[in-house]
Amino acid sequence: MRPPPTIRRRDARVRDGWPADVPPLLRRIYAGRDAHDLETARPRLAGLHAPEGLSNIELASGLLADAIAHDARILVVGDFDCDGATACAVAVRGLRMLGARDVVHAVPHRIVHGYGLSPALVDALAPLQPGLLVTVDHGIACHAGIAAARERGWRVLVTDHHLPGDRLPSADAIVNPNLPGDAFPSKVLAGVGVIFYVLLALRARLRAQGAFDGPGPDLSVLLDLVAVGTVADLVPLDANNRALVAAGLRRLRSGQANPGLLALAEVSGREATRLTASDIGFAIGPRLNAAGRLEDMAIGIECLLTDDPAQARELARTLHDINAERRTVQQAMLDDAEAVVARLPAVASDSAGVCLHDPDWHPGVVGLVASKMKDALHRPVVAFAPAEPGSAQLRGSARSIPGLHIRDVLAAVDTAHPGLIERFGGHAMAAGLSLQAERYDAFVDAFRTQVTAMLDPALLRAEIVTDGALDPREFDIAHAIHLRDAGPWGQAFPEPVFDGEFTVVDWRIVGTRHLKLTLRLDGRAQPLSAIHFGGWRDVAPASRERLVYRLAPDDYRGGDAVQLVVEHREACTGGEGGQT
Repeated sequence: MRPPPTIRRRDARVRDGWPADVPPLLRRIYAGRDAHDLETARPRLAGLHAPEGLSNIELASGLLADAIAHDARILVVGDFDCDGATACAVAVRGLRMLGARDVVHAVPHRIVHGYGLSPALVDALAPLQPGLLVTVDHGIACHAGIAAARERGWRVLVTDHHLPGDRLPSADAIVNPNLPGDAFPSKVLAGVGVIFYVLLALRARLRAQGAFDGPGPDLSVLLDLVAVGTVADLVPLDANNRALVAAGLRRLRSGQANPGLLALAEVSGREATRLTASDIGFAIGPRLNAAGRLEDMAIGIECLLTDDPAQARELARTLHDINAERRTVQQAMLDDAEAVVARLPAVASDSAGVCLHDPDWHPGVVGLVASKMKDALHRPVVAFAPAEPGSAQLRGSARSIPGLHIRDVLAAVDTAHPGLIERFGGHAMAAGLSLQAERYDAFVDAFRTQVTAMLDPALLRAEIVTDGALDPREFDIAHAIHLRDAGPWGQAFPEPVFDGEFTVVDWRIVGTRHLKLTLRLDGRAQPLSAIHFGGWRDVAPASRERLVYRLAPDDYRGGDAVQLVVEHREACTGGEGGQT
């Protein structure tokens, strides 16, 4: 058993100058996120960073403009996650809007081709004979694949956001805000954000060349796709990304959004007019991601490219069914992982880093297993599965805790043990890698050694940061709606959560794992309804508990009803369990 997390409240010092229509609660929330004025708290598209700051953006727009002028075939190669799928759809739709008449797309199959632009994928794409190949959300680590494409005489434009290695691939142009020396102010664009910026630069170039009678096509129609890819990829929502996501959410709520996204919202039971970033993260994103994990992301991209609402609904239903299968596979793998951890020697389970592997696991779901086990153990976790059934190659997915840059850990392992890892890449909190199965034990030892050396032991105690307590008068529908709509919330700009002590008046189990609570709060006459998803632990709640929770409209009861969505609960000192 891990020690309970430490609950810490944000330091929110509210400054003067807020408009009168911004409630005091929101001023406090924004201040806790270092947003001290309306412009910072709710950034607009007008404040977006200019594309010119991105290295090689002029070279990239020139390659695209030349391909359009000569009617060359442009091949967009996506990736098999939500960011890659939305980036592919943005590229295809945007290039066609800007005058490209021959745009085709492809996406690697996780099992057949592996990650990114591999030589195997280049061979498979050879019959298409593109004049220009454009990677979206990958490419910075695809040295062999890009070299193979160049050998065929194809020009290659890489658009990516992943961290580069010590050397860059031999592409004709690379646009990536994380290139050494890049001057773009935001380093946290998602892959879909990078290709959107490339399209902005391309439109500016074409406009200067006189290609349009007016300002040119309205690329803001693509922002719903940009929002979904940005949120689903869990990149930090700095001001630039929040402006993109907020604009995309407005388009989604307008009913004029991408038919595939609207169909995915419908099939997941979400009301389009009230979609939030959380709905993207928990409903739309997983259904798109499931296609790349278990099947073929081509299905997801097709859903995002169709303009036929009926076809979009049919494809969305297919994605919904694949996601249901993914959840079944994931739960079985999680059960296996928990059993493995339970059997680990104390020295292994208590180590700073944990590695898990099962020959029967699916490589498309190991990232989810690593994420869930990282949350449960509060340790960096790498989960491995065979690249395909019976393969001698393992594919791993790593997830980290705050304070440890997981890609740097893998780089350190690679430096200390050359050849142990075949390939790797990623970000601070998530990374992927491959290695031979016979070298798994050696990797486990090397990984634990590097994590131990690089991680402050104090960070192994989980911490929950809250926005403090709500006043008893703030538990109402008006404040719940303000909190819902004041985002977008996400990575580095977290959704508001609060903590406080409550008396448990009544409780019951909903389904098999969820806990429904009726609570009393000192200073408030009316009881409060709460739900703790996955909160049933085979032990009755204490009579008095400290909760970490979100305040949300109760869509089930409707009207002015609100409920607390519990994120964490623990017994207050002296609280006793009881049955209902």
